[in-house]
Amino acid sequence: MESSIIMSRQGVDEEFHVSDYLKSAARGLPLPDRVLIFDTTLRDGEQTPGVTYTLENKVRIARQLEKLGVDVIEAGMPITSEGERRAVEAIVKEISGSRVCALARPLRVDVDAALDCGIDYIHIFIATSDLHLKYKLKMGWEEVVEQSVKFIEYAKEHGVTVEFSAEDATRTGLRRLEEIYQKAVEAGADIINVPDTVGVMTPRAIYGLVREIKEAVDVPLSIHCHNDFGLATANSLAAVEAGAEQVHVCVNGLGERAGNASLEQVVMGLRALYGVRVNVKTRYLAETSDLVQRLSGIYLPPTTPIVGDNAFTHEAGIHVHGVLGHPGTYEPMTPELVGRRRRLVAGKHSGRHAIRAMVEEMGLHPSEEELREIYRLVKSLGDRGKTITDVELYGLATSVMDLSSQEKIRLKELTVVTGKNITPTASAIISYEGREFTESSTGVGPIDAAINAVKRCVKGFSDMELERFFLKAITGGTDALGDVTVRLRRGDKTVTSRGVSPDIVMASVEAIIRGMNRLIEMEEGED
Repeated sequence: MESSIIMSRQGVDEEFHVSDYLKSAARGLPLPDRVLIFDTTLRDGEQTPGVTYTLENKVRIARQLEKLGVDVIEAGMPITSEGERRAVEAIVKEISGSRVCALARPLRVDVDAALDCGIDYIHIFIATSDLHLKYKLKMGWEEVVEQSVKFIEYAKEHGVTVEFSAEDATRTGLRRLEEIYQKAVEAGADIINVPDTVGVMTPRAIYGLVREIKEAVDVPLSIHCHNDFGLATANSLAAVEAGAEQVHVCVNGLGERAGNASLEQVVMGLRALYGVRVNVKTRYLAETSDLVQRLSGIYLPPTTPIVGDNAFTHEAGIHVHGVLGHPGTYEPMTPELVGRRRRLVAGKHSGRHAIRAMVEEMGLHPSEEELREIYRLVKSLGDRGKTITDVELYGLATSVMDLSSQEKIRLKELTVVTGKNITPTASAIISYEGREFTESSTGVGPIDAAINAVKRCVKGFSDMELERFFLKAITGGTDALGDVTVRLRRGDKTVTSRGVSPDIVMASVEAIIRGMNRLIEMEEGED
């Protein structure tokens, strides 16, 4: 991870900086005034290979989605298991600010399982393409239509909202698709969903299909796109261009295979590119993304749009120079809008404007000669394939400027015990401001236990958050050097720091202590 400095908005009030060509192209489109966001992170998102949530974590994500302001939370498919049924039931009881929906096949047992959870919104689906009818359902077309109508009517008899999906709609013949959607509406379906189940559409094709279906039915239309060709977000936006009033999404684009349309990308696309209103409170997008990353164990690449670590991060000299003048030069929207902050990073491509801004943000004011030397050292490290954290940049700058930087926190001793059927436990002795402190702590693993012990030694650091933790092996073999980079936050202050050691626990603790020392220096600099 590169050296990073958080930059303020510099008084720039504009939220979006988009193209006039887009504004011109959007004129005359049948765009709805407002689009509803149907989140399926807890259902389709949990079908991501390797992802499964406990009941407690499902409720936690549902609460966050409610805070975010999504219109509909698809909580799960109650017929799947007893645990799934209990989770849906718990979410129904917990959530009041968003509607809670359950998925069901057009079968009495499925619909009853959803109703038993106290659900008032059921999403009924059945496959309609020839491929699915022949090889999965082994049913005839008339039977599929009849069964769909029967259980839409059955659900409506219980007074619930019904959304109907023709699974694999984009590989179903148009006449058949129109027929089953029309009969679903006649049976009482309140909203029709068009799933691109295996992500085989393009924006132009999905636009045409949605326009056709909107002519055939007189209820709101929803779109559900998968990302097999990387087009889920583009296809979802194209469907809205054609008049779709609701979009199915998953936080972080989770979902089967390559995932679903990303909530973050769809929401910001609607707001920034089209000016379409959504009920989502976008300032919570990053917070929601981070929570789902932690609970799912699926972490995003730094280049992920909107919420990725690099989405508002700048290294290249020309870019940084522009951003320092006006953020809109290289940002289409302000980072605060989605709950992120702008960062400048020091690396091979950095220019002197960036280095000066970064060290001055640290409270240092090098002379022109000192700045040239700091700049030369950063470039030299970059040319050797090295990245530099902001703690290291601070060390470089203070060294060049011949300023003393006394570490207030020093590790004197660390013992970690771990193993099978043993709770990982760590004991640390820390020297802090001339006094020694000894503390012990447990954790989910040896690194967690060690970090917890260190934090307990240094009073006042209980509120410090470990926002990011990166571990990589520098060399091969069982004695490989571990390179740990962390990002720490305490209040509104953020630092990145690194530790390197053949012992990954020691590398982690070294990185944490370096970051803590820098946080202390930053706080003292404000006094």
